[in-house]
Amino acid sequence: MKTDDATYSALNSYTKLMRAAESITGRTSRVMAEAGLTISQFGVLEALYHKGPLCQRDIAAKVLKSSGNMTLVIDNLEKNGLVRRERDNQDRRYLTVHLTEKGTKLITAAFAAVQTAIVANMSVLTQHEQHVLGSLCKRLGLQGAAGPA
Repeated sequence: MKTDDATYSALNSYTKLMRAAESITGRTSRVMAEAGLTISQFGVLEALYHKGPLCQRDIAAKVLKSSGNMTLVIDNLEKNGLVRRERDNQDRRYLTVHLTEKGTKLITAAFAAVQTAIVANMSVLTQHEQHVLGSLCKRLGLQGAAGPA
């Protein structure tokens, strides 16, 4: 099957984007693992660290995971004493997830280490190149929300 230039370019760019993302994710996830966290657990703790207490649905939206997956992740974080759930007094169905003191200490240290790893990985690009890459990725992400699957 012969592909035209536009198809080849799209597939080639996609492959490079995915390989680069997987490579950087692999290197930064090792730093998370050293803190005893999965990528999803880190994402939940980071969202709570920077945004404050959130409901489970909002956390799932922030870390781009299903709410079903979030239940398991938050259950495990709660078992480890890193987060706590609180029911709303007005609506008992509504749960807010909060960082505990232990969770705050862990994510403070883990976030600093992950931030250092990300900066080191991205340092192969100039700041201008990082800005261009960020803009292009944002454009791709926003287009995907409205465009074809």
